[in-house]
Amino acid sequence: MTMPHERTRSVIQTREFLMELSRDSTLPESVRGEARRLLRHFPSKDDLILAGRLEEQHPFGPVFSSTIDG
Repeated sequence: MTMPHERTRSVIQTREFLMELSRDSTLPESVRGEARRLLRHFPSKDDLILAGRLEEQHPFGPVFSSTIDG
C-alpha cells in the first residue's frame, strides 16, 4: 500500500524527470515534445500542496487516490 507522502514524492519526482527530459537537447525532439505535452496537464508542486490541504479538511477521504492500491 502506497502512503500519501510516498505518492506525493513520486508525483513531484516524475514532474522533475519530465522537465529534465523536455530540456535535454541530446534527446530527439519527439521525446522532448512528448515530455512538454505531458507536463501541460501534470500537477505542479503548488497543486499538490493545495490538494494536501484540501484532503486534510475533506471528510470523505483523499482528493487523489489510487485504484491500484485497492
